Amino acid sequence: MTEESTLERGGCLCGEVRYTFPRTDVLSAHHCHCKDCQKSTGSGKATILFIPVDSLNLMGELKTFTVVGSQGSHVTRGFCANCGSPLISYVAEMPAIKFIKVGSLDDSTWVEITSSFWQKTATNWSPVDDTHPAFAANPES
Repeated sequence: MTEESTLERGGCLCGEVRYTFPRTDVLSAHHCHCKDCQKSTGSGKATILFIPVDSLNLMGELKTFTVVGSQGSHVTRGFCANCGSPLISYVAEMPAIKFIKVGSLDDSTWVEITSSFWQKTATNWSPVDDTHPAFAANPES
């Protein structure tokens, strides 16, 4: 398999912001049911890939918004300033990792979720997938 065949691509609705990363560099994939993710996605959860910062190639400018999360971390969410598509987020206290919004991938058929976070705030209309491990809040390191 060549490097080109494992290069994943994604971006916003209008095409102004694009990104690429090698699929082999993905660390894991998760559902997050925290209230901030619910608000920022307008749905019951955010589905995210963990990727090392150095593996991500971003083309275009992101607009960002930062909040203090439920457990005190500083969460920054990046989105297209033109169309508003949520694309990438990161936690200041975890500077080596970015979180890619799975729905922004051009092809997400290969993604396999490994766990869910913030089970305690999951909604009844978007419940935690019980086929994977779930954590009441953020997993303990």
